[in-house]
Formats: sequence, C-alpha cells, structure tokens
Amino acid sequence: MNASYEGAERRVGRIDRPADSRAHARFPEDFGQHFVIFVDTEEEFDWEQPLSRDNVSVTAMEGLPEAQRFFREAGALPAYMVDYPIVDNDRSAAIIREMHEQDGCEIGTQLHPWVNPPFQEGPDDGYTSFTGNLPLDLQRAKLERLTARIEEQVGQRPTLYRAGRYGIGQHSARLLEAAGYRMDSSARALFDYSGEGGPDFSKFLTEPFWAGTSRSLLELPLTSTFVGPLRKFGMGLFSLGDTIPLWRTFLARTRLLQRVSLTPEDYPLNLALEAIRRLIDDGMPVIGLSYHSPSVVPGHTPYVRDAADLRAFYAWWDGVFELFARHGVTAVRAAEIVAAADRARSGS
Repeated sequence: MNASYEGAERRVGRIDRPADSRAHARFPEDFGQHFVIFVDTEEEFDWEQPLSRDNVSVTAMEGLPEAQRFFREAGALPAYMVDYPIVDNDRSAAIIREMHEQDGCEIGTQLHPWVNPPFQEGPDDGYTSFTGNLPLDLQRAKLERLTARIEEQVGQRPTLYRAGRYGIGQHSARLLEAAGYRMDSSARALFDYSGEGGPDFSKFLTEPFWAGTSRSLLELPLTSTFVGPLRKFGMGLFSLGDTIPLWRTFLARTRLLQRVSLTPEDYPLNLALEAIRRLIDDGMPVIGLSYHSPSVVPGHTPYVRDAADLRAFYAWWDGVFELFARHGVTAVRAAEIVAAADRARSGS
C-alpha cells in the first residue's frame, strides 16, 4: 500500500543540535588535525530538472578509477558514499568493489529515496526526496534494502551514512544506530533546506557530536564556515538574509562575510583556502571535504561542463592538498575518526 500524504500536514523534521554538552564528541589530545574526503557516489541526472525515478544511468563511474588514482597519489583515500543505482548496476558496483579491495577505500551509504526501493511514497514532489520526511517504516525499509545491497556487492557491511539532499529527520539517528552505522555525515552546517521541505542546519557548527538512542552514532556535519572581517558575527548576520533582500549578496560582494563549504563545486579555490586557514587556526580537529562522483566526467554536473572545468577541478584539490601539507594536516579515514572519538570518550 502506498504511503499517503493527502490531507495531512507536512512537517519538516526537527533537527536539533545537542543541548547536553556531554553529547559533543572529543578527540584524544594527540589526535592532531586531519582532513577527510567524502564522495557522493551517485547516478547522473539533470540538476535543473525535477528528480525522477527513471534517472539511474551510471556511465560517469567509468571516470572514477582515474580520480581515485589522483587522490591516492596525493595521499588521500576518499570514502565513497554510494546509492542504490550504483550498487544495483553490476559494472559500477564492480568499480566500487575494486577500489575497496585494491586501495582500501571506505564504502559508505548514500540514500536517494526517489531511486531507492521499495517505492511506496508515490510520485516524488520534492518533499519526499528528503528521506526524513517519509513514514518511519518506509525509511527503515529503504535503508535496509540499500545496506543489504551494498554488503552483497562490496562484501562488507557499511557503517558510514549520508542522506541524499542532506535529508535526515527526527528518526534518522535511531534508525542508523539500529542498523549498525557508526557515522552520519548528513548535516550540512550553516545551511537551511526548510524552504524546500528539508531540514534546517543553519544553527549547526562543524563540531561532531554523538547522536542516537545510545549515543553510538557520531554525527560529523559537513564542514562549512564563514570567512571575512565579520566572521565572528557570521551566524547572526547571515541569518538576516532570511528577511532582508540581497543582504547576503551585499555581504559577499563586499567580502565582509561569506559562507564557504569545502568542495570544488561552487566554491573557488581562493575562498576554500581562506576557509581552511581559518579552520586550522581555530584548531578544528577534522576538516571534511566533498564532491559528487559525476563531476569527474565533463557534462554530468553544473560544476564540470568541459575539459577546462575538469582541469580546474583537479587544480582545486592540488591547491588544497598543498595548504594541508604546509600546515601538517594529514588525511584520515572516517573509521579512524570514529575510533579516536570512542577512545576519547572511554578515556583510553
């Protein structure tokens, strides 16, 4: 039976930062500063068109091994967060499995509900593209189906999770914890998707915290920060853009305040480097970076349209890696982050 939303009030899942200070994750004193890379490993689709259940092409995966060689030579091993079309296609699943077996890349889960069975939510209308908005049983069923398919194709059960469209909800941590996941990287610090029916992370900082019923799930928000002379007032000033037209445009054009996410997609290298320098100065223990897998082949995302864009994509990473090297910030695996947080919490 299809889940019905007709006549029901649609509520955006409430996502809160932990009020209890004990929920904030800590790391051992000798942990140092590290960076981790997450790759949203997914099907191709037109970013300017509505999402469709029919978009399951994964041809861009043929370019991923070359990208993996680039990152391996730079001393980084990204965590590939794969969704259902990737692991339901034997060729793309084989590519992922080979990178896991040969390079030891971590394989995590990314849930795009509109292409992830079972399909009981009816036609997608945007609201249902955020997994956290679906009925609890349907969320669980989709997660179980994807988790099992990844384990079947890769040979290892995933413990890292990211929701497509950052679409976690009030039940997500409990469901992930019950399914054996140890890390969630769905929250995008300083961003608000409530206008589209999604979660509001505008008051979230990048610091990790423990989530779930038994607090065994480490929430590692995607790294975003403010740069500019007004940085220390960033959250309050940026929020004024919700009511003052063109306010954020004014702040960005005057370079007084800009919000920066650490991705080559939509954020130029100079801004990324400024943000990273600020995060290093702040003593941030884990700096997270990300990109979408179709960007490694021109023509599949708005960020890499042609060969020149692809060269700029790799140049962005070269610049970031050079800065990390100068400051002694080294690559870390997601599992190592969880293990370090476990050690700090247990006092061992």
